Amino acid sequence: MNLFNVYPLYDIEPVKAKGSYLWDKNGQEYLDLYGGHAVISIGHSHPYYVEKLTTQLNNIGFYSNSVKIPIQEELATKLGELSGYEDYALFLCNSGAEANENALKTASFFNGRKKVVAFTKAFHGRTAGAVAVTDNKAIVAPVNYSEHVTFLPFNDIEALEQSVTEETCAVIVEGIQGVGGIQVASEAFLKAARAICDKTGAALILDSVQCGYGRSGKFFSHQYADVHPDLITTAKGMGNGFPIGGVLISPKFQAKFGMLGTTFGGNHLACAAGVAVLDVMKQENLIENASKMGDYLMSNLQQIQGIKELRGRGLMIGIEFEQPVDEIRDTLLFKHHIFCGYAGKHTLRLLPSLALGQTECDRFLEALQSVLK
Repeated sequence: MNLFNVYPLYDIEPVKAKGSYLWDKNGQEYLDLYGGHAVISIGHSHPYYVEKLTTQLNNIGFYSNSVKIPIQEELATKLGELSGYEDYALFLCNSGAEANENALKTASFFNGRKKVVAFTKAFHGRTAGAVAVTDNKAIVAPVNYSEHVTFLPFNDIEALEQSVTEETCAVIVEGIQGVGGIQVASEAFLKAARAICDKTGAALILDSVQCGYGRSGKFFSHQYADVHPDLITTAKGMGNGFPIGGVLISPKFQAKFGMLGTTFGGNHLACAAGVAVLDVMKQENLIENASKMGDYLMSNLQQIQGIKELRGRGLMIGIEFEQPVDEIRDTLLFKHHIFCGYAGKHTLRLLPSLALGQTECDRFLEALQSVLK
C-alpha cells in the first residue's frame, strides 16, 4: 500500500531534533522556523516534556473519558490560570478541526440556530459536521456549505453588521489568520463582532488553533483587543507535537451528559503533553519571549530591501514579497538549511518555537538578506 499522495514532500528525512534545530539522516543540521504548522511551541525534545510523557506512558498510556482522570483536571486548571480564563470550562479533543466542530455544536445547542458566519474560508474544521449544524445535531452527510455558512471578507465590519442576524448561530473568526496569509484581526473588528453577537444572541467563536498558546505574545491573540469570546478553540501549540485540542467554554453554557463526545480526547498521554507544555511556558517565560523575539525579528525585517509587507504578532509572522515565494523558501531550505512555511503564493510564514533565541533570529535574517540580494 502507498500513502495517499496529497502532500508535496521534500526529500529530507529528519532523524533527530532539539530546541529549534533538527538533523536529517545524513547529519545535516537545519534551523526550524516552522515547527510543523506551529505545533512545536516549547522546542523539539524538551527534556521536561520528554520525561513527562515517558513517565505517563510507563504508568498508563491511553484511556477513554468514562473514568476519572485527574491529569485532565490538572491541565484545565493550569490552562485557566496561564490564559486568564479560569472561569471557563475545558472540553478536550484531538485537533483544531474537532475543536471547531464541538464549538459549533455547543453554540447550536445553546441557541437552537444553524447559520454560521465565517470570515474567509481559512478557519480550521471546514468539515460537513462543522459547517452544517442544524436542529441541534451535526449533519454528517456531505452538504452544500452555502446552505449554512456565509463566508465574508476578513476584518470587514460592514459585512459583519449586515450578515449577522437573530438567525445566526455563531460567528467564527481567527484572531490571526495562518493559511490566510498572517492577517491580524483588528481590535475594532473583534470589538464589533463581540457587540453584534451580544445584540443578536449569536455565539462568538475565536479560532485560536494556530494563533493561540502564546504565539502572538499574549496567550490568545484576541486578548490584545480585550475581547472575551463565548468559545475559544485551540490545538496546535497545545501538545508540542502530540495530537490534542480543546474548546474553552464560557460559563454561559451549561454542560449536559452526552452533549459532546470524543474517543481519544483527553487521554492520559495527551494531557501529560499538555501539562508539560504549560509548565515549560510558565517556567521559561515563553510568552514574553515570543513577544520579545517577534519584535526583534519585525524591527530587523523592516530594514531589509525587497520585502513588500510585514504582518503578524509575536512569533507568528508573514513576510510578503512582490514575487512568488517558492524560490525564496527553497533557497532558504536547500542552501541555508532553514525551514520556513508559506501562505499563498507570495508570503513566507514563520511559526518557530516560542523558545527561539536571538542567535537563531540573526541566522535567519542574514540568510534572507543573502537570498534577496
